[in-house]
Amino acid sequence: MKNKAVHIEDLTVYYDHALALSNANLDVMEGEYLGIIGPNGGGKSTLLKAMLGLVPISSGSIQIFGTEAKNNGSRIGYVPQFGLMDKKFPITLLEVVLTGRLKSGLAPFYRYSKDDKSIARELLNKVGIGHLEDRNISQLSGGEFQKMLIARALAMNPKLLLLDEPTASVDAKSRDQIYSLLDELNKEMTIILVTHDLLAIASNVGRLACLNKELVYHGEPELTETVVNHLYGCPVDLLAHGVPHRVLRMHREENAND
Repeated sequence: MKNKAVHIEDLTVYYDHALALSNANLDVMEGEYLGIIGPNGGGKSTLLKAMLGLVPISSGSIQIFGTEAKNNGSRIGYVPQFGLMDKKFPITLLEVVLTGRLKSGLAPFYRYSKDDKSIARELLNKVGIGHLEDRNISQLSGGEFQKMLIARALAMNPKLLLLDEPTASVDAKSRDQIYSLLDELNKEMTIILVTHDLLAIASNVGRLACLNKELVYHGEPELTETVVNHLYGCPVDLLAHGVPHRVLRMHREENAND
């Protein structure tokens, strides 16, 4: 029987008296691939940051692999939103991935070991950009930048990987490559993916959580129209290359099962 990778109970988070998350309860099993969707401001990024111990919890609790979230830093890999990163900083891909090997922050005159450099290069090759290790990050495409961030998140060999909109601002080819990579990584670790990409939800994740300050739905990645309307406040249509894609069950299918 699989153990719980994440156990969230009655979680409430406020930002300066503004409610960000309300009474959320969620379990994620080891080896699971969970997608989280919801509107902007619905608390998706806040939930990931709470798991990382980066935002204070107003009430409730979070356990990661059976212990408090704040004690699990080395067991969690985190890929932040692309738009939050400073892409003009003078640093190479290899140097960025190496920072993922730091256990307690950067110390003066710190020198990375040969093992650190070997692991960093191996990870860059794993995500498909090893040939760019000496390139400055300002020269990267959106897809290359995201792959670099994934490599950095893997540098400490985490058991849980959290990703916040990893395919935002990337082209279709890079998006498909990232999803293929995540499918492979899921064989080794638990993955929680925050995304607005409903096509990814339909095609890639094993289970789905819908968040709009409170947890609206948690289950199979096939939504009813009622759940989506509750989540976004309006009907949502999904087209993939001009063809309707099955994410929402039709009313007649629901009625047939009543």
